Amino acid sequence: MSEITIQGRTFAVDEEGFLQKPELWNDEVAKLLATTEGVTEMSPEHWAVVRMIREYYLEHGNAPMIRLLCQRTGINLRTIFKLFPAGPAKGACKVAGLPKPEGCV
Repeated sequence: MSEITIQGRTFAVDEEGFLQKPELWNDEVAKLLATTEGVTEMSPEHWAVVRMIREYYLEHGNAPMIRLLCQRTGINLRTIFKLFPAGPAKGACKVAGLPKPEGCV
């Protein structure tokens, strides 16, 4: 396990930068993690994706399938990739404070 420091705050992360203690996540942490994904400002669409992923994770213990993410947020996959260039699994899940999703390469 390694650590990253963003704006003076240090977080335990895995080798790909996924938060290792999801319980430490909050809006401030999301904004900090977003900067590691090239997101300088969280728009309402960013928050919709992140909150849906987060809520699903807390209820089910894993990240939602991409199709479900698009259905529940009303945001198409192309737009999600514009919001999170690394994609919903690597980018959005990282900002949502989840561990690396299963099947994520």
